[in-house]
Amino acid sequence: MREAAQARRTGAHLSDTVPTDIRLTDTHLHLWDRSGGGYGWLEGAPEALRRDARWEEVAPQHGALGTTRVVLVQADDTLEDTRAMLDAAELVEAHAEAGQGSVDRVDVVAWLPLADPVDTATMLDDAAMMRRVVGVRHLVHDDPDPGFLDRPAVRGSLALLAGRGLPLDVPDAYPRHLDQATRLAGEVDDLVVVLDHLGKPPLGDAREMARWEQALRGFAGCGTTVAKLSGLSTSGQGYAAVEDLRAAVDLALDLFGPERLMFGSDWPIAPVPFDLRSGTGDLLALLTELPVEDRELVLHGTAERVYRRAADDRP
Repeated sequence: MREAAQARRTGAHLSDTVPTDIRLTDTHLHLWDRSGGGYGWLEGAPEALRRDARWEEVAPQHGALGTTRVVLVQADDTLEDTRAMLDAAELVEAHAEAGQGSVDRVDVVAWLPLADPVDTATMLDDAAMMRRVVGVRHLVHDDPDPGFLDRPAVRGSLALLAGRGLPLDVPDAYPRHLDQATRLAGEVDDLVVVLDHLGKPPLGDAREMARWEQALRGFAGCGTTVAKLSGLSTSGQGYAAVEDLRAAVDLALDLFGPERLMFGSDWPIAPVPFDLRSGTGDLLALLTELPVEDRELVLHGTAERVYRRAADDRP
């Protein structure tokens, strides 16, 4: 079943040291400031996460990896969260122009009011606001409406996204939304659907893993779908052994190929909150086993194709 993915590997062994000579885009990083309210989901999160997540804390960690691009991903269904990310992105890029840090490009997967196509269209037409927006996300797993993505109004907004070349990120999809995301990808023409955290495989539960694999196969069968290798260290029971991680990654390579996979850290969420390497070290080491061309696609090439600013498409 995973012969193709295994055949890609170079035969190298995992190392405790993550190489720093790799070109890297982190497609899934969160920042938040709790002083203004919001982020209600943090009340049920581990206590260590219930503090501000600031760029200044993660910047040195990404600097150690030589990361050159970061995609900030919304963590609250509010325009305030989107504006805060846009402000942070501008600040980081200004620092890069002054020669500070390794990251020289920061983009945003924003929240937009998808339940209202008129408001969504207004936001999409705001060139200043959308300048760094490369995708849209709604916390569907926290929405009280389990059918949010199937609402006619939401579908209308998603058609607008597709027309602008903006993908939709779907978070924490298994088991509640993975089939829904598959249906969405098949029914909204030209909409790229990005599955965050590989759909949150229930690692450690063999029966649920089989169900997750079946659902993931359906999603991957849609040609406009992409998946992120992110958040796996805290997925299900987490991977007790690297072989659990390897099995999930090999399946993803089989189903999507490296051209439809992207790396993401999910910082600051990790086994050790706010510790970038605790959530990504094993994954990055595993990915270095891939041939160079496949590794480069997962680590930055796919992101260049999927997460594009509107200005990138100008002649």
